[in-house]
Amino acid sequence: MSKIRTRFAPSPTGELHIGGARTALFAYLFAKSQKGDFLIRIEDTDRDRYVEGSVERILDSLKWLGIEADEKIMYQSKRLSIYKKAAEKLVKDGHAYYCFCSKERLDKLRARQSAQGLPPRYDGKCRELSADEIKKNLADKKSHVIRIKIPRATDDSRGSDYSIGKGKCEFNDLIRGKVTFLYREVDDAILLKSDGYPTYHLANVVDDNELKISHVLRSEEWLSSTPKHLLLYQYFGWKAPEFAHLSMILGQDKAKLSKRHGATSILQYRDDGYLPEAMINFMVLLGWNPGDDKEIFSMEQVLSKFKIKDINKSPAIFDPEKLDFFNGYYLREKSDAEIVKMILALKPEYKKIKNLSQIVNLEKTRMKKLGDIDGLIKVFSKKPIFQKQLLIFAKSDRDKTKKGLSAALKALTEMKADNWKSIHDLDEVLANVVKKSKLGNGDVFWPVRASLSGLDRSPSPGELLWALGKKESLKRLKSGLEKLS
Repeated sequence: MSKIRTRFAPSPTGELHIGGARTALFAYLFAKSQKGDFLIRIEDTDRDRYVEGSVERILDSLKWLGIEADEKIMYQSKRLSIYKKAAEKLVKDGHAYYCFCSKERLDKLRARQSAQGLPPRYDGKCRELSADEIKKNLADKKSHVIRIKIPRATDDSRGSDYSIGKGKCEFNDLIRGKVTFLYREVDDAILLKSDGYPTYHLANVVDDNELKISHVLRSEEWLSSTPKHLLLYQYFGWKAPEFAHLSMILGQDKAKLSKRHGATSILQYRDDGYLPEAMINFMVLLGWNPGDDKEIFSMEQVLSKFKIKDINKSPAIFDPEKLDFFNGYYLREKSDAEIVKMILALKPEYKKIKNLSQIVNLEKTRMKKLGDIDGLIKVFSKKPIFQKQLLIFAKSDRDKTKKGLSAALKALTEMKADNWKSIHDLDEVLANVVKKSKLGNGDVFWPVRASLSGLDRSPSPGELLWALGKKESLKRLKSGLEKLS
């Protein structure tokens, strides 16, 4: 058996999103699970849609996820002469032809077909041009493209393989099983554009053959193009790879995935504070099922289990809450020091927050992503601004609240600094204040917490006291007491 070789071939027309990243991940996992090679190819021949800087951002996205190539990255824009030569060979061998139709004619053709409810398709006008007509048009330097010659029922010149009885393409998709397309429904697609750049159909076949790609894992949007690609392999006399077309990812409303479903670019997920291991765990379950209820997988565990047969052919559903669940899980697995380091890498400006480690210790069980620290930092780094009514618990009143807050301030002021290092000890001090003052918890714990945070929901009073430290805590409690006075 020859070595397994897969590839991911993005077009630099924008950011890498969940769908593309999942394709890259599955191609990577399949190759690595079989001790094979994973390659990256940049398909940068669509110059109209090319976005400056997107190559670097795509590669940064893959690197962050831990998906890297085993060999040097191939760039299609550096191989134009190779594609031109391949296209010309197809013309010479009778498998492709020059098309001199103008844009205006093609636009009118598409409009007419659309009005008749027909799928847009080239009508083959230039398919049977005489040699003299072709020679004259080329001599006149008339703009042209090169189109593949799809077998037609009347095209007996191509031999028995293209006769009426063979007017269909059948192949085995590793995910979908047997797939059949009728050639009469396949368009004579452009292989080489008038500017000398190849289309995807030609370039991907030429490159996959040169790279000895054994298995092509790609999105289902390319399923209908597979007959053209298999024909090209046959026309060139090359062995075709096996194909596996991944189903779409849909939103929870079963519509095509978009930003309104919460999906964004991979680098935006990184910048929002998601962890790469959470993204990997989340993406691998968008279509892959190992046959049990297990949900938490490291890359190593997935590699030991990954098989194409376990990829579902039905669409995967994108659930942002599931991603938050995975990210929260992996955050809780990290030490405080690791999380602080990641936060500072993401937000260097937080180096000035002296009690960042304490904040992380308090909040990491509540954090869904590193970016959540922004809202939490405000509680600890800025003097809280709030109305005095916030200090009074629903079942208390101003006098009881003032008495409870004053007693708490006195007890905490007298507390030794060494004892301030224990959340339990701080809570005990407040509990004793409740007992000695013959007050309710709401008369003491609530105004202490409100004074410290300025919020009606926040960490507990003991946690806030511990994270803020004695000096800042007493300052905020005095400010709260002044509001009541």
